[in-house]
Amino acid sequence: MGIGVSLVLIAIGAILAWAVDYHATGVDLNTVGGILMVVGIIGLLMSLLFWSSFVPWHHRETRIVDEPYPRDRIEHDHL
Repeated sequence: MGIGVSLVLIAIGAILAWAVDYHATGVDLNTVGGILMVVGIIGLLMSLLFWSSFVPWHHRETRIVDEPYPRDRIEHDHL
């Protein structure tokens, strides 16, 4: 889930929880709005954690270890 989808879920959930004054039988719109807001917030946090690994100021150390004898080098005894 992306950041945009998370923000849309939070917005729709807030509208359902606080702005809608309609009572449907069998469905509590306030609860549905709360659930959508929670799912949107969790998705937003997960998206931010995922994208934080790609930011330019994130320091990642990479080590390249050379093999003592490269595999493609074959030594032959010349008789």
